[in-house]
Amino acid sequence: MTRSLVTGAGGFVGRHLIDHLTSAGDEVYGVDREVDVTDRGALEAAISTVGPQVIYHLAAMTHVGESWRHPDDFTRVNVVGTLNVLEVARRAAPEAVVLIVSSADVYGVVDPSELPIDEGHPPRPASPYAQSKIEAEHAAREAAHRGQRVVIVRPFNHIGPGQATSFVVPGIASRLLEAREHGAVSVAVGDLSARRDFCDVRDVVRAYRLLSSFGAAGEVYNVASGHDVAINDIALWLVERIAPQVRLEVSEDLLRPVELPVSRGSFAKLQRTTGWEPRITLAGSLEDVVVALEQDREN
Repeated sequence: MTRSLVTGAGGFVGRHLIDHLTSAGDEVYGVDREVDVTDRGALEAAISTVGPQVIYHLAAMTHVGESWRHPDDFTRVNVVGTLNVLEVARRAAPEAVVLIVSSADVYGVVDPSELPIDEGHPPRPASPYAQSKIEAEHAAREAAHRGQRVVIVRPFNHIGPGQATSFVVPGIASRLLEAREHGAVSVAVGDLSARRDFCDVRDVVRAYRLLSSFGAAGEVYNVASGHDVAINDIALWLVERIAPQVRLEVSEDLLRPVELPVSRGSFAKLQRTTGWEPRITLAGSLEDVVVALEQDREN
């Protein structure tokens, strides 16, 4: 049994990670907003009390669009917060594995000829969010060079039940459910032309646990499905599933300053290291997203 501490435990991924760790028999302690990662004293108290063997650092600001409006907040939470977790872990839990969750957004705009993206691809961050994650990675690598057991993961887009409607898939699904309920004939959407690599969050957290055991210190691992799909295709699936009579209309309010045209990752390194591969299909993920949103509206 492994004693684990999860920061950002109340978030979308954090809740699924805690469920997975618990079901695997781990002893799990979760902290969320009550332990601000920018407050070293609060972190020191939490980590010293738990004495974790593994720290999963998920606490972060994650919405790319919001990062353009509040870049300083993203730097404070994502960069300074990561530095604090690493420094406190070094002092209070020096033998712990620290898994730092970065993002595939650090790869930036990639030419289709360069796909699939592996871990050797040069980072080209194209948003304040992505820049904050690159800086957090630099801190993690420096900690690994000093001897800490730090593993870095770069998850590509992930979806699943419980994700906030500020993200594209549950956002479209939620607006379609609203339209169905009120008899509306259209819903607003952003740019649907982008292609993304989606993993189910339950597959993602399974990769995190495996990497905490088998990942090499200082190494970076993609978590990806190996396939890309157009957001438009997902939107059409959701329309057919929820409200076939509704049309989609692009709204300028939902467009980002920079949109990455296509993203598809390679999970070959992760698979070689842990044996991991995705298990849940995209259709299965989408159905679970819709069912969860329908249940929320009924409650």
